[in-house]
Amino acid sequence: MEKELLELTVNGEVQEVAVKPNDTLLEVVRDKLGFIGTKEACGVGECGACTVLMEGRPVLSCLTLALDAAEQEVTTIEGLSTGEDLDPIQESFIQYGAVQCGFCTPGMILTAKELLGRDKNPGEAEIREAISGNLCRCTGYAKIVEAVQAVK
Repeated sequence: MEKELLELTVNGEVQEVAVKPNDTLLEVVRDKLGFIGTKEACGVGECGACTVLMEGRPVLSCLTLALDAAEQEVTTIEGLSTGEDLDPIQESFIQYGAVQCGFCTPGMILTAKELLGRDKNPGEAEIREAISGNLCRCTGYAKIVEAVQAVK
């Protein structure tokens, strides 16, 4: 299978990478670009662990072809922090104990970040709806909801 040169912006930096037509965005950000905060779990779009933001919207990177991200802005969990400073949603997840094993955390945080970008004060129902595609087996979601509600 012949490779194509893909240009996309990941975490604010333009990246060029050779990809096959069937490479997923997950494979590109994790394996080719080294942003290992994006997790691979189910591989079929059921769990949300692979969630990244593409043009500010949550997408399942395991189901998104890399070529579909051409000339798009992609944000991984690594792109939220600035140097040593964490994003307020990251700080809140830590403060409220919304992380357990941490495997779902990157996708959950990115999904919550997008929600907070369009609704500065979401209620519990809105938060639960927004994160419904992100499965967590450890927390029971209560601490996650608290963490999202606490971000100001």
